[in-house]
Amino acid sequence: MDEDALAGQVEAMRAELARSPVETVVANHCYGLFELAAVYLSQLPPLLDQARLAIDALGCLVGGLEGRLGETEEQLKDGLSQLRLAYVQIDGAQRAGADVASAAGVNGEGPAASDTPPDTDADG
Repeated sequence: MDEDALAGQVEAMRAELARSPVETVVANHCYGLFELAAVYLSQLPPLLDQARLAIDALGCLVGGLEGRLGETEEQLKDGLSQLRLAYVQIDGAQRAGADVASAAGVNGEGPAASDTPPDTDADG
């Protein structure tokens, strides 16, 4: 594709964008942030710091533009609430797992303790 054809396509996309209602364009960006957060939350292990930034960015848009997002606003608010709930649940589960692992190590329970050979000192 030559530069003139590419420039024509860019101009056509810009004209189409200019004809779109701005609340629709902003909502599309919000959906992108929703998907981004969901991708980070679904990783194994979840990438909570990255998910949190995407969720916070979505929250800034939805909260900061309250009353101006048109018919998609309620859907965006619901999606934001779902992401926040998922984040809290995943974070809580990770913390609980870490606490259990830490307690097992401190109490001498679990696989780490059973892997240690017993003391076989004949003098004792």
